Amino acid sequence: MRALATWCVRHRWLVVGFWVVALVVVSGISGAVGSNYSNSFSLPKTDSTDAINLLKAASPKVSGDTDQIVFGTSGATTVTDPAVEAQINTMLAKVAKVPHVTNIVSPYGPQGATRVSKDGHVAFASVTFDKQAQNLKIAVATDLVNTAKTADGHGVTVGVAGQLAESAVRPSFGAGTLIGVLLAGIVLWLVFGSVFAMALPLISALASLGTAVGLIGLLSNVIKMPEFSTTLVLLIGLGVGIDYALFIVTRHRQGLIAGNDPETSIVNAVNTSGRAVLFAGIIVCIALLGMFALGVSFLYGLAIAAALGVALTMIAALTLLPALLGFIGPRVLSRRQKTSLATNGPRIVGTGTKGFWPRWAGIVQRRPVVPAAVAVVVIVCIALPFFSLRLGSADQGNDPAGSTTRVAYDMLARGFGPGFNGPLELVSVVHNSSQSATLARVVTDVAAQPDVQSVAPPILIPSKNGTEVALINVYPASAPQDAATTNLVYHLRQQTIPAAVSGSQMTVLVGGTTAIFIDFAHVLSAKLPLFIGLVVLLSFLLLSVVFRSIVIPLVSAAMNVLSIGAAFGILVAVFQWGWLGSVFGVNRAGPIEAFLPVMLFAILFGLSMDYQVFLVTRIHEEWLKSGDNRTAVRNGLAATGKTITAAALIMILVFGSFILGGERVIKEFGLGLAGGILVDAIVIRMAVVPSVMLLIGKANWWFPKSLDRVLPHIGLEQAETDPAGGDADRSHSGGADDLVTTSQRR
Repeated sequence: MRALATWCVRHRWLVVGFWVVALVVVSGISGAVGSNYSNSFSLPKTDSTDAINLLKAASPKVSGDTDQIVFGTSGATTVTDPAVEAQINTMLAKVAKVPHVTNIVSPYGPQGATRVSKDGHVAFASVTFDKQAQNLKIAVATDLVNTAKTADGHGVTVGVAGQLAESAVRPSFGAGTLIGVLLAGIVLWLVFGSVFAMALPLISALASLGTAVGLIGLLSNVIKMPEFSTTLVLLIGLGVGIDYALFIVTRHRQGLIAGNDPETSIVNAVNTSGRAVLFAGIIVCIALLGMFALGVSFLYGLAIAAALGVALTMIAALTLLPALLGFIGPRVLSRRQKTSLATNGPRIVGTGTKGFWPRWAGIVQRRPVVPAAVAVVVIVCIALPFFSLRLGSADQGNDPAGSTTRVAYDMLARGFGPGFNGPLELVSVVHNSSQSATLARVVTDVAAQPDVQSVAPPILIPSKNGTEVALINVYPASAPQDAATTNLVYHLRQQTIPAAVSGSQMTVLVGGTTAIFIDFAHVLSAKLPLFIGLVVLLSFLLLSVVFRSIVIPLVSAAMNVLSIGAAFGILVAVFQWGWLGSVFGVNRAGPIEAFLPVMLFAILFGLSMDYQVFLVTRIHEEWLKSGDNRTAVRNGLAATGKTITAAALIMILVFGSFILGGERVIKEFGLGLAGGILVDAIVIRMAVVPSVMLLIGKANWWFPKSLDRVLPHIGLEQAETDPAGGDADRSHSGGADDLVTTSQRR
């Protein structure tokens, strides 16, 4: 790290030039090649996937996505009026020419009677594609929505509902990103009091993220990545990148205040805080890539994109930032710091008693039980809603008011009932007349269920082997996101259908978009313990190797789980229970997105480990200097408190800015990450962790000698060079050979 930092400072023009060229070239190539984002995923060995495969085998034309074009009238005009019918038929003829459209069922056709509401003011047409929505390009979705909207007007309101239509109306997050950057800049200015110190973390983060977005766009042509991958990378990368740069800049400023020349200070900052940045970044990447253990292909591209964004921001903090600091020199200090340095001479930051954080560290040192107890009570209260967590998929009734999907949802719910927004599909192979009778019994029994509003007549599709594949649309009485709909799916699969087909050797599968998301939630829930265990185990092993401790990794894991529990408690209270929903723009209470726990756990665990590493690294430095645990904890907290809380505030503002977006899932990410970081950095790292370490005492640093001999030595604390060229800090975490080398050098 020392050699890397020295090279970057002395060859700063080359380093900056490399990053500029990388940003321009990657962005240019990505723009020329284009991206190919895809929301496709598969859930092997589930009813919903088996139903799709069965339809594909029988007739690919009916196996794809089905969206609904919904239209309504008001006043005395009804949807059956000749002028309205002509207007809609003209539009449907245009929709039939949209790529991949294979079938349209009109409310004015032979099967149209059930597609007109009883009051005559709402009707819908079903548009079937030859592929699932996640396998179709956004251009097709946009074409569908724009074509359907040509019938809007003259007393007719048109909306499009369905998964494909959803992808055409995703909001832009440019405004949220800009607001996040501006707020981060304000915090950096308040913390540093220097324009240069404020600008450098932003430049480092934005340069690396710009390169990352270009690379992700290129990779989307090779690896399946969801459409919101770049949004998520910006969300994580802005906070992480600015934070990493903030820690290094802060350590550099402390070095200048201590009397080091700029180059020595930069090298020391990278050689100390830079090591913590490297280790913390690796932890975040491990947590994100741990999603591969879930075996769900949808998450693979997401994990790669997020890990790539974090890795590039980390690399930029260790290379581009030192180069930029080399250009700035002492101007990275505020005017007051320069004046103080000239008047009072050099001093060591964090060892005094003045200021909030030294005083707070003294309070924690004297009475560790009180802040720990109060903090834990607060965290438990915030986390309690977590035990009511319900995973699922929010339906289009949560979309922004006025969007085409929300308009369609509201009209369908008003005209037919909320269940028409997410019909279930019963799919089965019919071999003979006996099984036809069994199928009729299935329809009768399903229609008799109290949570079923209506069942459409079976559609029989001839297959290649002479049999027929039956497709039956079932409309629940409840909305797609409701718990009652999930219970209905399980009840049909486990009781109603097995009883109806008993003795017939017939299999009836429950599929459809709603069932797909229910299966998705079930698959992820079942694999979540494996994922959590794997990430916690790997981080425990890495922390054990670095800090030569068994207790610290255990405390870290427990604290991280607490902060993540608090984050989910906040999400459940706001999005699932609807508390403060109007404040956060939550239209309706509903379930938490099924993949959110996995993503949030990976991100929050990694980010929580960042703060733990920075805090404990400094405490470890003090421990190696003094050998006194109480002094080490006090000095470590006093030295890092301001920086960690400032870094957390930046993350909270960046993540919180994404709550301003219109898409529910991004709001969930923004609030969950902001809430988790708030609890983790402010409450856990500044109160619980130091208190627990004080109560545990020297046992914090106990490590079995047998493991110490076997495991490699990886040091995060290295000797700092004083202005005269000697070693100001002669303690570090290396082994005996490192100590001999340091002694010989002196």
